[in-house]
Amino acid sequence: MKIVVMDGYTENPGDLSWDALAALGELTVYDRTAYAESPLIVERIGDAEIIVINKTPISRETIDRCSNLRLIAVLATGYNVVDYRYAAEKGIPVVNVPAYGTMSVSQYSIALLLELCHHIGHHSDSVFAGNWANNVDWCYWDYPLIELDGKTIGIVGFGRIGQAEGRIAKAMGMRVLAHDIRETDAGREIGEYVPLDRLLSEADVVTLHCNLTPENTGMINRESIARMKDGALLINNARGLLIVEQDVADALNAGKLGGAALDVVSTEPIRPDNPLLKAKNCVITPHISWAPKESRQRIMDCTAANIKAFLDGRPVNVVNL
Repeated sequence: MKIVVMDGYTENPGDLSWDALAALGELTVYDRTAYAESPLIVERIGDAEIIVINKTPISRETIDRCSNLRLIAVLATGYNVVDYRYAAEKGIPVVNVPAYGTMSVSQYSIALLLELCHHIGHHSDSVFAGNWANNVDWCYWDYPLIELDGKTIGIVGFGRIGQAEGRIAKAMGMRVLAHDIRETDAGREIGEYVPLDRLLSEADVVTLHCNLTPENTGMINRESIARMKDGALLINNARGLLIVEQDVADALNAGKLGGAALDVVSTEPIRPDNPLLKAKNCVITPHISWAPKESRQRIMDCTAANIKAFLDGRPVNVVNL
């Protein structure tokens, strides 16, 4: 059984091991292949029966040209880079890793919020630049500092990650509002489910943890921002296309939004002309919420288990059949 990892570097830049996959077949690992349609994709798949991908696109044409292909394993939860419907027509399961990043992503979301509240990175840089040593007072701050106790956080998407973030926010003394298409008893123990309009109008902090769908693409836009509190903070480490970036940049520059902290953008890597790069009080990090070693080890373990289950004739975490 030939197994090809098409773009393994972000999952394993050298601090993990591919041995669990190597034990399941003849393994070839490429650090990077292509993030857009390319003849190299078909060339590297060759006659492999199993491919493992993260962001390498697998199109209908690629599936047709790789006739030995029997399984597509995604090193992530999202699988939109695969033409999974066509794979289903061909009887090829697409399997993903559904729950590896709950704690790391929720932790990172809170870290983004705390950075907006305290600008820790900026103030540390200012100390190393000599500003404290040369200051006439014993302390200083260059931005307003925000205490979260007693404030309201509105979490859009209240699944595993949203609820984990809600528990952390609640422990910090925040009131938790939640919006989700599904309401659960577990969620009600953490926060209050409300319609989206109410969440936007009452929250001091709006944070996004929903999947990207045609219905919610661009949900944070000029109109929805207008319904938010003046000075509200926006956190997004879910999907970049949940927000209209120009509208968010305009709101930041006008002071309607008090700050935004983002770990995802519409096109990744970020384009140099992204309007958020010039927006006021905007923190952007390079899509790393998911990337602690512990989280990536769970991806590795689950992917190996997904492949083994397929080889044993009992596929799990199948998203398309």
